[in-house]
Amino acid sequence: MFEGFKLETIPVTAGQLRVRHGGSGPPVLLLHGHPRTHVTWWKVAERLADTFRVICPDLPGFGQSYVPQDTPDHSGSSKRAKAAACVELMGALGHTQFAVVGHDRGAYTAFRLAMDHPDSVTHLVVLDAVPILEALERTGEQFARKWWHWFFFAVPDKPERAILADPDAWYGGEMEPMGQAAYEDFRAATRNPSVVHGMLEDYRAGLGVDRQHDLADRRAGRLIECPMLCLWSRLDDLADLYDDVLAVWTPWATNLEGHSISSGHHMAEEAPEELSKALARFLSQIEI
Repeated sequence: MFEGFKLETIPVTAGQLRVRHGGSGPPVLLLHGHPRTHVTWWKVAERLADTFRVICPDLPGFGQSYVPQDTPDHSGSSKRAKAAACVELMGALGHTQFAVVGHDRGAYTAFRLAMDHPDSVTHLVVLDAVPILEALERTGEQFARKWWHWFFFAVPDKPERAILADPDAWYGGEMEPMGQAAYEDFRAATRNPSVVHGMLEDYRAGLGVDRQHDLADRRAGRLIECPMLCLWSRLDDLADLYDDVLAVWTPWATNLEGHSISSGHHMAEEAPEELSKALARFLSQIEI
């Protein structure tokens, strides 16, 4: 797993980030989703490493990276704060410009990176996500039935108690197709009370401060100016919630393309070859 990659802990202003990096070529930052760690990317990272410099951190609040300090507005867990930490991380590794790929909750940090740091992000890829503001504004019965956890996770304390009572029952997960090392990393994270709290704070920030940041961008007319690719899982429910996923993103980006992937939600684990090919094609536009 991650053959030829280096595993490090790198300090940023808010704490320390666990990061795996390797390969050579234009830098690409891969951001995982909930409740995974950076290890979810290993099959994709190895495929991209011949052409790109691949950087895979644990997001703040996840895995073995720092857990943001609690504040009443959850701003430490905002995607703005996490995007700033990612910029610091990439700078520490010598990269002032880079592409970013985000899956699930990581897609929201990737989106915020492109919005807040347009001079740093050359290309943006979002996997299985629409903007938080769009999701909340379009919430109806179907969203409430399928993605009810967004609102449960925003409740103080009770989600932590429910999850930690039986993490296996809550999160499920199987060694295949993760691979043994990735599965063990996932299980360790979902049994750590501090990490579980950090992961839930990501959702609490989403319903408040992150929504406010999206709304401020819309009102100011800010758009994603870099090339953007949106991919979604054909066997998951994003397309069921939003008949035309690209249409949801269209008001936010000036240069958008996208399509579905034949996979369930965790496409980096379930369809690494198809995903890697789609990423390599899109990211091949990057100039060194």
